[in-house]
Amino acid sequence: MDEHSTAMRSFPSVSVVIPAYSMDRWDSLRDAVASVRAQTVQVLETVVVIDHHPELMAKAASELPGVTVIANAGIRGASGARNTGAAASRGKMLAFLDDDAIASPNWLESLLQHFQDPTVVGAGGRLEPLWQTRRPQWFPQEFDWAVGCSYRGMPESATIVRNVWSNTMAIRRQAFDAVGGFRDDFGKIGAWSRPEDTDLCLRTAECYGGGTWIYEPNAIAGHQVPAERTALSYFLRRCYYEGQGKAALASLNGINQSISTERQYARYVLPRGIVRGLRETARGDASGVARSFAIMAGTSFAIVGFLANRAVGYVVARER
Repeated sequence: MDEHSTAMRSFPSVSVVIPAYSMDRWDSLRDAVASVRAQTVQVLETVVVIDHHPELMAKAASELPGVTVIANAGIRGASGARNTGAAASRGKMLAFLDDDAIASPNWLESLLQHFQDPTVVGAGGRLEPLWQTRRPQWFPQEFDWAVGCSYRGMPESATIVRNVWSNTMAIRRQAFDAVGGFRDDFGKIGAWSRPEDTDLCLRTAECYGGGTWIYEPNAIAGHQVPAERTALSYFLRRCYYEGQGKAALASLNGINQSISTERQYARYVLPRGIVRGLRETARGDASGVARSFAIMAGTSFAIVGFLANRAVGYVVARER
């Protein structure tokens, strides 16, 4: 047996959970399931959790052979669906992939290698945008998170981070169960995103006695970006919701931990992006200034969303 085969056999059993909620993403769901089948690491089971959609449930149960298809037993949303999938699975490790993501063949292998270190709670990979149409020229790479993808300024090698993203994540079941999984009442519902993944990472790291999370950029998954998410209106709305989500996260875990990464991002990554866009304009790329403007506009909308949510929370607290 060669060294590579021995390394593969040394990985603990892993269950992959894929939440799904819309018939519009059926083809994407099939692609996601197929990408799990093509992994270089043997997967114990793939669990597809349908989020309160009987028609999609029936179709998935009949047309996804070799996959465990179950209904979300919790409240509507990605958090409840992921928790349902975790509870129904048997692997010592849990991996989560979204229904619009396509994992590269070595996705799991690249993540699981980090669990040889007993202090590692979980690991997450890199998400690259798969544009349905084309990337808008005004769309800055510093804001690829707005379409659920890794962004310019993230580490380029395996690094300890505060959090990874739940659409390409692996975690020890013991740590996941210890904190009760994702908060059912805090997370993505449909297309409305909230940082349930950051919340999980913070809680499990604390529960695990200072455990760490690893961002592994070699664990690549493609994330499909539909045409409607290339509109400026979507971009600004998503930035506003991100600000709201971070404010809600701060109310749960404290402001210092909840926005520590965002402070560094705003201090270093965004100013460089603005300057880069202006330089590109000076060199003849007329869209450079549009990218600089988008950075400033997106940041402003995120700040407004954060402050609006904090203000509402303050008023509610005073009324109590």
